[in-house]
Amino acid sequence: MALKGKKYVWICIIPAMLLIAMFLVYPLIKTVIYSFSSWYNFSPKSEWIGLENYKRLLSDMVMPVAFRNTAILIVGVLIFQVGFALLLAIMVDSVHHGFKIFRTVYFFPIVISGTAIGLMFTLIYKYEYGLLNYIITLFGYDKQVWITPKTAIFLTLIPVLWQYIGFYFVIFLTGISKIPEDIYESAMLDGITPIKKIIYITIPMLKDVLISTIVLVVSGCFRVFDTVYVITKGGPMNSSQLLSTYMYQMAFEKYNGGYASAIAIVMIIIGVLLTIGLRKLLKADAED
Repeated sequence: MALKGKKYVWICIIPAMLLIAMFLVYPLIKTVIYSFSSWYNFSPKSEWIGLENYKRLLSDMVMPVAFRNTAILIVGVLIFQVGFALLLAIMVDSVHHGFKIFRTVYFFPIVISGTAIGLMFTLIYKYEYGLLNYIITLFGYDKQVWITPKTAIFLTLIPVLWQYIGFYFVIFLTGISKIPEDIYESAMLDGITPIKKIIYITIPMLKDVLISTIVLVVSGCFRVFDTVYVITKGGPMNSSQLLSTYMYQMAFEKYNGGYASAIAIVMIIIGVLLTIGLRKLLKADAED
């Protein structure tokens, strides 16, 4: 019977393994090969050039900007997405009537595509007929050019941060609901204040959820693309380039597949190392 059971397990696992091999392992291997090649215009032929693409990364002036902007994105999501999501979850948890409405409203942006949100904020930032300029002209101020080399990265990250707050809000709200009521009741009998309840009970009891959320948030930063690309396409003057947008431009606008593959491999390595490092660091702190 045990052998028959194992056969059924393998029957279920093999199709999944084949899909992973076809759409994850094989493309990854090909990307690694192309990163060491000169490959243009998606030609069936490529020329092996060794580490030349990686050497070019070191001298490419856009790469430091893309790294900096990706780092800004990581800091932003840690402060605003995680911070605001946790704050909203704590506030909504104390609401006894209509909390489902809040949960739906906060979660709603996540069901909208990043392209649609990017288009919406593009219309908001427009000079001639944008919503922001319309509002400030009502108060007698002149129209402003909102997307500039200094402001582009911050204005493009606003919709990115806003879109996913609701997702992590639901995660935190679910985690809070799992905290036993007995702990809160005992603390209330001891005269604990609401602020101390959050600091000494709610947040410590959410440590595992916080660790998983932080790792998920940071790894997700390397997948941010569509919203930023729709609003600025990495401009003006490459000021809002992320690693993802720059890789896309190299691959599908300049048709340099080899160099784009090298950027992709660097993104994967940084993402994996950062995720592993964060998980170990946060778990070590939690155990202490």
